Amino acid sequence: MADTTMNREDVIERIGAGGDSADWKDWRWQIKHAVRDIDTLERVLDITFAPEVKAELKATIDRFPFSATPYYLSLVDPANYEHDPVFKQAVPDPRELITYECEMKDPLAEDRDSPVPGITHRYVDRVLMLVSNTCSMYCRHCTRKRKVGDAENIPTRDRIDEGLDYIRKTPYVRDVLLSGGDPFMLRDEYLDYILTELHRIPHVEVVRIGTRMPAVLPYRVSDELVEMLSRHQPLWINTHFNHPREISAAARNALAKMADAGIPLGNQSVLLAGVNDCPRIIKRLGHLLVQNRVRPYYIYQCDLSEGLSHFRTPVGKGIEIIENLIGHTSGFSIPRYVIDAPGGGGKIPIQPDYVISRGTNKVVLRNHEGVITVYEEPDSYQPTFCDRKCTDCDLELDLSEGVEHEATGIFQLLSEYDDTTSLTPEGTERFERRD
Repeated sequence: MADTTMNREDVIERIGAGGDSADWKDWRWQIKHAVRDIDTLERVLDITFAPEVKAELKATIDRFPFSATPYYLSLVDPANYEHDPVFKQAVPDPRELITYECEMKDPLAEDRDSPVPGITHRYVDRVLMLVSNTCSMYCRHCTRKRKVGDAENIPTRDRIDEGLDYIRKTPYVRDVLLSGGDPFMLRDEYLDYILTELHRIPHVEVVRIGTRMPAVLPYRVSDELVEMLSRHQPLWINTHFNHPREISAAARNALAKMADAGIPLGNQSVLLAGVNDCPRIIKRLGHLLVQNRVRPYYIYQCDLSEGLSHFRTPVGKGIEIIENLIGHTSGFSIPRYVIDAPGGGGKIPIQPDYVISRGTNKVVLRNHEGVITVYEEPDSYQPTFCDRKCTDCDLELDLSEGVEHEATGIFQLLSEYDDTTSLTPEGTERFERRD
């Protein structure tokens, strides 16, 4: 299958923006000419909606804004757009206006767990920091529809600094996740400032960035951006690919730049009805990700945000997908299936049940083939006595980092961490004359 189903020159012409292939790879040009209305969408895809459908689409946009990059729309197959996984993620659907009693504006209670604006502090040692409220594309399945594109929720410099100050004053925060919107919508210099300030905080051990850019606008991952990011290690980046069709040549190039710079990459997918709710799709996605040095990290059950009911699947579908992956592909190609608990309970892992029964010192298990087996536990497990006085522990609770013992003699010359190049006996006259 080709990387795109439409010729980019045709898309440029249909947008009516002017430009050429060089402009096409300019991420700022892409954002400037993002498609935000149905009339332009019809021209770009060379399709025509029925009048009543068009009216419904416009009504949907009035509530939930529409924005998609020309690049991402070029991945759509216009001949089969109604079933196209890229189209479904990018283009409004009138079913978004249907809401149910169980759906919420803020299903994960991020606002309630916010000690200062822009910070969500749910897990003890981690915080979520919202540094942007805009994206290059407004995904239709977004759990933060309430904020994205809202002028009242733009994170100002003062708000960013307030969030940084909260992290400085909270010494048990060791992990900071930058999210939004999309952090890669920020200027390189501004993102550099945020990362610099975070890495100046002694107790912040690692910083993560969540971004959809490699999937929806890979040209944003410029050499300059990657060079800046590489200066802020340890830094982890989580991408958001939901379907193999999103992994184009441009996407692969963006991923390669970051991986070559030594940045660990992960991927978070969302299970979406009609998009990727198929074991074969998720397996193929995982294979493509690991080929491009991206570890499948999570597959999320779709959240209970307003207007997402048409995307949600039964939990059993997610379990079925995981069941079809375990034992049938590499372990590191299998994401962790989770439900982000409504009300702010955090991520709950969901797995097929492989434990059939338990007995005295025995556990009965099944494998992916249906083979039933017994694992025998030790007859007399004696745990190390622990008096719960951790600060004075003289057992195995030594959590300091390992240090190699000092090397001497020939071992010193062979060691990897000692730059000694010669051993000189004491009393050598030649060296005494040097002194």
